[in-house]
Amino acid sequence: MFVEITLLLTGLALVLLGADGLVEGASQLARRWGISEFVIGLTIVAIGTSAPEMVVSFIAAFEKNSDMAVGNIIGSNIFNTALILGLSAIIHPLAITRNNLHRDIPLNIIVTSALILFGMKHTLLGVGQNGLSFWEGLLFVACFGWYMVVSFRNDKSDTPGSTAEGPALSTGEGATKQGHRLIVSLAYVVVGLAALIGGGQMFVSHAQTIAQMAGLSDKFIAITVLAAGTSMPELATSCVAAAKGKGQLALGNVIGSNTANILLILGGAAIIHPLDMNAIKPQDYMALFATALCVIVCAFTFGRKRIDRIEGAILLLIECAYMGYLMATC
Repeated sequence: MFVEITLLLTGLALVLLGADGLVEGASQLARRWGISEFVIGLTIVAIGTSAPEMVVSFIAAFEKNSDMAVGNIIGSNIFNTALILGLSAIIHPLAITRNNLHRDIPLNIIVTSALILFGMKHTLLGVGQNGLSFWEGLLFVACFGWYMVVSFRNDKSDTPGSTAEGPALSTGEGATKQGHRLIVSLAYVVVGLAALIGGGQMFVSHAQTIAQMAGLSDKFIAITVLAAGTSMPELATSCVAAAKGKGQLALGNVIGSNTANILLILGGAAIIHPLDMNAIKPQDYMALFATALCVIVCAFTFGRKRIDRIEGAILLLIECAYMGYLMATC
């Protein structure tokens, strides 16, 4: 047991160090390229931290296990919004920008609604089958590519050079220093992601072993340790970003991960093998849509155009209620 606890804490330390490195490197890249921290969180950070979900869902698709591929993403998105966003807001209130309100958050709701529509199209409309076909998966992936292009194109600073760090340098010296700083920033991101994913896997593996040694049921382990395991990178990254006062990076990570999970990962999984979604319960769809809708509702309640600590606590309560429901019905 002592060895397992030591390895568990080592995994947790790797996750926290990786999150710190990833946040720092991503922030440096945002300043250097004249791109907002939200878009960096939405793209580089979100896709990187979604790697565990991608691996699980793609392997499940290869094995023709639609339930695991889809269930992994639905559970992860609910966890991301309710627990991760809620906890991040409690650590530090998250400001919401005009672009967030007019483009990013509504698109997240539209993408979530599209998944529900395709997942229940035979039940609701009497056409096709409940799930994602090859062509529908291709459409999802194409939409994700379009969203990434639009996000970068509309977010570029008018004067990218104005974000460069340090005093003006001679051409040769400046190019050398800029190149060195860029390499360091990229190294932070790559090493941070590697530590996040590796540490997360170590943490989940040994947490599962400890839970089994403590006599906890497989159902409890699956719902808690394993369900949260693939979202560990997002959890650590968003909480560290919030603690550092980088709320836009935290928000971008959650919204970007949710969007990537549906469009890129489920879309890619459907390309590998069509996904049958008949086993997904209406209650799960309702929880998924409710959490997506909560983000825009929170923006206009207690703290106008931000997710405040009270709203963060409400999101956490929603996650607790959903976890309680799962444990009662599994």
